[in-house]
Amino acid sequence: MEGPNDLVFDPWDPAFVADPYPVYAELRARGRVIRYEPTDQWLVPHHADVSALLRDRRLGRTYQHRFGHEEFGRTPPPPEHEPFHTLNDHGMLDLEPPDHTRIRRLVSKAFTPRTVERLRPYVEGLANDLVAALVDNGGGDLLTDVAEPLPVAVIAEMLGIPEADRGQLRPWSADICGMYELNPSEETAARAVRASVEFSDCLRELIAARREEPGDDLISGLIAAHDEGDRLTEQEMISTAVLLLNAGHEATVNATVNGWWALFRNPDQLAALRADHSLIPSAIEELMRYDTPLQLFERWVLDDIEIDGTTIPMGSEIAMLFGSANHDPAVFTDPARLDLGRKDNPHISFSAGIHYCIGAPLARLELTASMTALLRQAPTLTPAEEPTRKPNFVIRGLEGLGVEVR
Repeated sequence: MEGPNDLVFDPWDPAFVADPYPVYAELRARGRVIRYEPTDQWLVPHHADVSALLRDRRLGRTYQHRFGHEEFGRTPPPPEHEPFHTLNDHGMLDLEPPDHTRIRRLVSKAFTPRTVERLRPYVEGLANDLVAALVDNGGGDLLTDVAEPLPVAVIAEMLGIPEADRGQLRPWSADICGMYELNPSEETAARAVRASVEFSDCLRELIAARREEPGDDLISGLIAAHDEGDRLTEQEMISTAVLLLNAGHEATVNATVNGWWALFRNPDQLAALRADHSLIPSAIEELMRYDTPLQLFERWVLDDIEIDGTTIPMGSEIAMLFGSANHDPAVFTDPARLDLGRKDNPHISFSAGIHYCIGAPLARLELTASMTALLRQAPTLTPAEEPTRKPNFVIRGLEGLGVEVR
């Protein structure tokens, strides 16, 4: 077997970032778990293992509910990064039971299917307006004109963030999410810290205002949510709001542009979709599988586990390769083929287990609204140029997607 240094997996190589899927096939052929020294992680490329590990309570998004940093064999983050970690570490995504259970239960009281359904007219109306403007201009950038403003506006509307503050939401989110890439630089960390402070200050003011004068927005709902004496702390509310914005639009933005670029490169599938709009629900699931917006998800090993005869010791970090799992031929027939009518599609783009995406119904609503509006109003939509892929690996997207409406 090849040594670790012979691995073709290189998340900083633009060629790999442009198309990681052939490399994933090599990784799956190498085995069920592969040591990767540059990030001090164990790579898990197979769908069955990723799916099982997402539900395995011997793994955690954090270890601090059980271990101190030194006890776990890890170096504490630098003190200057503290604002980012305070914000990040109090959100549901980076907590484990019992805190995760308590916070998710309380957030679910405010983030109900009824809340999402009540947004449908707003989401569909906004999607139609954004696409109408794109059509009037004869085209534009699908990313900045449709994909980005739709979910950002929807989350801002849900949270009740004033119009004057909404312009900063996407830049703050982008800077914070930079920390989720592998081995982020000090410059990236400094931007994330600054954004964490500014975003938190903005939300702290908004929470104070809603305490005085509650509305029907999600912030007011989070303030009001309680269960057997439990309430969210102010920091938990702030971290939850930031998580809902970051997770609630990053995936949707990238799923939209990745999806349309995939459709443009598969004209037979695009033609089938244009001819039959009833394919939209299965098309969205297939596009989420085909070019996965979140390529990698990390977990800490809290108790020794064994994968295919290899012991992964406590204190290790596992990198579950969602993009690879979604292209595993053991689960998906002809996975490299885009099939908008794919019937059996257990993709894991929304994760699984206790950390399954709480915003998945909202993401599906937004993706459906924008795709429906584009198919109806811009049936001749074509790419204006070859897009540039963002250099990021973990959060996969495009710098932009220029389109024309003829």
